[in-house]
Amino acid sequence: MLFRDHIQLFIVDLRALGRSKSTISGYSQDLLFYEKWLAQNYNCQVFTEDIVMEDLEKFFLMLREERHYKPSSMKRMHIALKMFFKLAWKKKWCTEDIASEIRPVRIPQAERDYLTEEEVMEFVTAIDHKLVRVVVISLFYSGLRIAEALALNMDDVDMESRKLFVRNGKGNKSRTVPMSEKLYVILNDYLEWKVKSDDFFATEKTGRLSKVRVQAVVRETREKLGWRRQITPHVFRHSFASRLVHNHVDIVAISKLLGHSDLKTTSIYTHSSMAQLEDAVSVL
Repeated sequence: MLFRDHIQLFIVDLRALGRSKSTISGYSQDLLFYEKWLAQNYNCQVFTEDIVMEDLEKFFLMLREERHYKPSSMKRMHIALKMFFKLAWKKKWCTEDIASEIRPVRIPQAERDYLTEEEVMEFVTAIDHKLVRVVVISLFYSGLRIAEALALNMDDVDMESRKLFVRNGKGNKSRTVPMSEKLYVILNDYLEWKVKSDDFFATEKTGRLSKVRVQAVVRETREKLGWRRQITPHVFRHSFASRLVHNHVDIVAISKLLGHSDLKTTSIYTHSSMAQLEDAVSVL
């Protein structure tokens, strides 16, 4: 069977496993890009059983040296291909277990950028869009991803029990995030002027708020303040995690609040300030 046809069967398998739409879309685009590259190189349609490890090695070499792909993009492509060929071997679509031979792409782990609470307040105060201002401060006090926050409906925000219910978060995982006192006060005030809509964060014009709009307002605010740092909605989630680490909250609890499945992901947020490092060496 043609590689292109097997890609469609792979996508069906991902749906059966309950993978998110964004994950399926990403893997599909990566595999179809690889299929197109193979067809151009061989000047014909390619059968899955004819693909060999050398094809993958040439492909990754092209991505790195000709397309100048970043390690993060290379890793995403690597995962998509490894998952496909793992299923291909299991389903006997190919005669060689290529998946076991694909070497992982190493990505240098850098500490995440974050803001202090004072910096967050300065930024939020400068936001001209009233609703986006509430969304951004909510990200900082809840640690939600921007997509998770914008997906909240009225039933997901329980003011009585002071809890946020995140349904179908990243990886289709759900979790409950308690409201801090500060977030409760902010959301309670917001409900006084919120427009009528099933979506919790809603505009009067469309009844909902888009991720693109929030990103644009955050970018405009950064430019207005003249900050050189790269500020995105995700930075406020980073700042939430970093503040918890700074206050010595257990990393397992932080991981659960963020919806991480691996503590290694959470450990990225364990920043050390220069003052802390100076205190550390002072004991020598």
